[in-house]
Amino acid sequence: MLSCDRCGIESIEIDRDHIPRHLMHLYLSNNNIETNGCRGIAELLQGGDATLRYLHLYDNKIDDEGVDIVVDALQSNTSLTSFDLRKNDGISDQGKKSLLKLVIDISSITATLHSNHTLTFLDVEDMNPDGSLDADDEIQRHIYEATEINSIYEGVSNPEAAAREKLIQTQLHSEKRAALCRLQGVDHSVFSEIDPLHLPEILSLIGQRHGQGEMYAAVLSSIMTLFSTVNMKKCIHQERTYHEAIVAKHAAIVAEHRTKMEELDAKLASMDEAVEVNEGSNELEHRSNKRRRKWWWGLWGGA
Repeated sequence: MLSCDRCGIESIEIDRDHIPRHLMHLYLSNNNIETNGCRGIAELLQGGDATLRYLHLYDNKIDDEGVDIVVDALQSNTSLTSFDLRKNDGISDQGKKSLLKLVIDISSITATLHSNHTLTFLDVEDMNPDGSLDADDEIQRHIYEATEINSIYEGVSNPEAAAREKLIQTQLHSEKRAALCRLQGVDHSVFSEIDPLHLPEILSLIGQRHGQGEMYAAVLSSIMTLFSTVNMKKCIHQERTYHEAIVAKHAAIVAEHRTKMEELDAKLASMDEAVEVNEGSNELEHRSNKRRRKWWWGLWGGA
């Protein structure tokens, strides 16, 4: 553990060849860390062998650019579980949305499954004394819900379960998905990504987890996908019928040529037979002439 609270730190320089691999807790609250300092911190978070688990940057001078630097490093990080960014006044809603997208990316099903499932504490806004959030802290509320899932399913050891639960709670819940899409600028339907053959199973899951009202909403949202599937099937059947007709046409042509070949083969066989018969007749005539010559020479006393 390394604690450097209130030390006037503005930047951190990390030697890539000597990164402290056993550092798990880093407390840098109440300092003057800005964008350059975030670049040094990112060095501690990158790579599959990162070990840092607790990072506290409470009350610094980090802005949206610094957030993006750290978020980029956390895309593939599976060690950090606690990240405190409260009281960094330079972080606007844009920076908060970057943090939200880190833990629950709603842009696609695949993106949701590949979000960060390790962070169990990620705060960028202070809570009220009673532990609640202000009504306008919508982004932090969604961040909290995502990290709560990570916490329940222990994303460090079971990221697949956390990913699946996030998918069910957000992508398959119309109200939550609409809110996250609005915050992240996403405007396409999730059902466009789902194989229509899996829709009955998905609709059943929605009904089980979110109730009949959500299942009804999902059916309405997926109708166009179903119609598109029906239209696609119709086009495929039409195309198949066309090729089937072509095959039948060519089959008739092939049969016609095969019949013609058989007729020609029969003529060739007949001609070969005629030649053999003719050759046989010539042989008989030759033998008959030979016998006549012997008889004639016999009459004259020839041998």
